[in-house]
Amino acid sequence: MNRTARTRIRRLPARAVYEQEQVEAILDAMPVAHLAFCLDGQPFAIPTLQARVEQTIYMHGSAASRTVKALAEGIEVCLAVTLYDGIVLARSAFHHSVNYRSATVFGKARLVEGEAERLAALEAFTERLLPGRWAEVRQPSRRELKGVSVLALPLQECVAKARSGPPQDEEQDLGLDVWAGVVPLHTVAGPLLPDPGLRDGLPISPAALRLLDRD
Repeated sequence: MNRTARTRIRRLPARAVYEQEQVEAILDAMPVAHLAFCLDGQPFAIPTLQARVEQTIYMHGSAASRTVKALAEGIEVCLAVTLYDGIVLARSAFHHSVNYRSATVFGKARLVEGEAERLAALEAFTERLLPGRWAEVRQPSRRELKGVSVLALPLQECVAKARSGPPQDEEQDLGLDVWAGVVPLHTVAGPLLPDPGLRDGLPISPAALRLLDRD
């Protein structure tokens, strides 16, 4: 990982995380990212799915997308993901906070041209959403592959930031009769909602069942 002026944490530097493995773990835990860039002098921040494969982050979109075409030309982009781990309740209103983990990646994306790499990226997207799902479904057709563009962003200039632990109250507030602590938050899978168009007797996806078992 390259440390640069853009990846140096200035505000609360003690929360900075520069270890590559921890940045990768945050990216792997959250497939939804926000992609920020400037286009024709206007700032944009759009949600997108991302999937990391080794030192590359893949994104995809319609081949006709104005955004995809602009990113493929090599403009500077910033990709960010955030995990929301808990609500921090302090004795004072000022020190309320949240526990979180975030990762930010800077760089220029390239358009993936080769069909094998594009197909591997689409498999990575599917597997990031639900491990084991790619083997259960129909593979993309040539028409579908033609209609989608895949972008690759190198995982070189990146940084993470995190907060954990209890509230950080002022010493003079510690004796207040106010409950303080952390409300942990977790994302869990709920009951499966079958597609109304399923034929009777079709077995449930093993990949989906494995996800429920993990919860």
